[in-house]
Amino acid sequence: MRRFAALYEALDRTTSTNAKVAALEAYFKEAPPGDAAWALYFLTGRKLKRLIPSRVLWALTRDRAGLPEWLLEHSYAAVGDFSEAMALLVAPPTASGAPLPLERWVRERLIPLRAMDAAAQREAITRWWDELTEPERLVFNKLVTAEFRVGVAATLVIRALARSVGLSSAEIAHRVMGDWEPTADFFRGLARVDADAESSRPYPFCLASPLEDPPATLGAIDEWLVEWKWDGIRAQALRRGSAAQLWSRGEELVTPRFPEIVKALASVPAGTVLDGEILAYREGVVLPFAVLQRRIGRLSLTPRLLREAPVAFVAYDVLEQERRDLRESPLSDRRMRLEALLTTAPPGLIVSPRIEARSWDELAPLREQSRTHQVEGLMLKRLSSPYTAGRKRGDWWKWKVDPYAVDVVLLYAHPGHGRRASLFTDYTFAVWDGGELVPVAKAYSGLSDAEIQELDAWIRRHTLERMGPNRAVEPVQVFELGFEAIARSTRHRSGVAVRFPRILRWRKDKLASEADTLETLKALLGPHGAPPEPAQRRLPFES
Repeated sequence: MRRFAALYEALDRTTSTNAKVAALEAYFKEAPPGDAAWALYFLTGRKLKRLIPSRVLWALTRDRAGLPEWLLEHSYAAVGDFSEAMALLVAPPTASGAPLPLERWVRERLIPLRAMDAAAQREAITRWWDELTEPERLVFNKLVTAEFRVGVAATLVIRALARSVGLSSAEIAHRVMGDWEPTADFFRGLARVDADAESSRPYPFCLASPLEDPPATLGAIDEWLVEWKWDGIRAQALRRGSAAQLWSRGEELVTPRFPEIVKALASVPAGTVLDGEILAYREGVVLPFAVLQRRIGRLSLTPRLLREAPVAFVAYDVLEQERRDLRESPLSDRRMRLEALLTTAPPGLIVSPRIEARSWDELAPLREQSRTHQVEGLMLKRLSSPYTAGRKRGDWWKWKVDPYAVDVVLLYAHPGHGRRASLFTDYTFAVWDGGELVPVAKAYSGLSDAEIQELDAWIRRHTLERMGPNRAVEPVQVFELGFEAIARSTRHRSGVAVRFPRILRWRKDKLASEADTLETLKALLGPHGAPPEPAQRRLPFES
């Protein structure tokens, strides 16, 4: 634990990419394999399920620190991170002894917490806090609350690990995809030159960059494959051996949730891996994402849900065929293979259609039609490009349709987290409804650092009411809010829910009375749930 806590401190104290990679590489070279496996597990975003209720930790911190409830709440609000607040407030360690390795901490202490009753949990946490230094206690708190985060991207962790074992980042990225148990044997196996990926392991996903310049800057259009940017769940479909599996981009195995896609994959030869999108889909019609959301997180699939929210897999790449890795082949070759492979596929398995255009100018009006097809815009993929891990700028671009935009009024302000815990950086926005402001969205991105500082100072001077760390403010500041989609919602007072809201600009030129109304927002809903117009009934295949 001590070595891992030192690594955490080293990563948290620097913004230098090279320094972070060097610290990680040194750790992976020096740590015992079992510790290194668990460190890799946590650093790549995996976590143990919450082991102990927050209320138990809250009460234990309050009692150990001897603080009244209100002061503990203010301390938490000031720090912005409960794990850090606990580490700072609890008295220094009173016991000492030989430090336990990270692997033993996890297997012998953390994981058994889940089976203990509340009294035993309190006794164990108290005893362990007394053994740990403050840095170790901070890491322990983050692990036990399942809130372990540190400022390092998984790609940097992969790069450092690859350097430490002398393999390529692409090979290591593939070996740590999917489900694996963090053991010493697993970590040793990562370094084996002849190590084979398990049959259930997907490939690292290739990601696109947002297109900010005119598409004409990309060169001749005939060097590019143009497709719709689908609004679904990015996934890889694996058909290895007799089994079919679906992995989401978040490395979650979602096979049981989409049995109709699994059934369709039975028609694909073994030794095949497809990259594509899971969409809500019925008889050639792509349905709104809100329909697909009904399937997300539902492990119990009723016949009614399967009828009302049918799905299909739209494939746009083949990464493996006849057990041969095709990722280094140019996209033009992979695309021909994909089209030939799925020529006679069943209805639940579809090839993403090419969008044909003779010039970039012809694409602009097609992009503007995106929402009528329930898509987010266009994808531009260089035909000569390999399938790389992560975001390689220059080969794959997403040319998304401009977001919806409405003018909203700032109603509530909330403190940020981590280094922004002392600033109000999260905001609740409202629109007018019959002379009353109704909350419609929360957003925290889009403002510059200077604007955040300016708005924070304004919030403190114009607070109407304090609600713990949150504040209600004078409803006079107007912002332009952008979002990708809108759907009806019975969970929200406004009756609508927006997707991916973010601040586009601070409208200092507008009065609050000039902000938009709920009626304006609802007008953006369109005929969701109604049959599409005849021209939109089928998937938008090339003509």
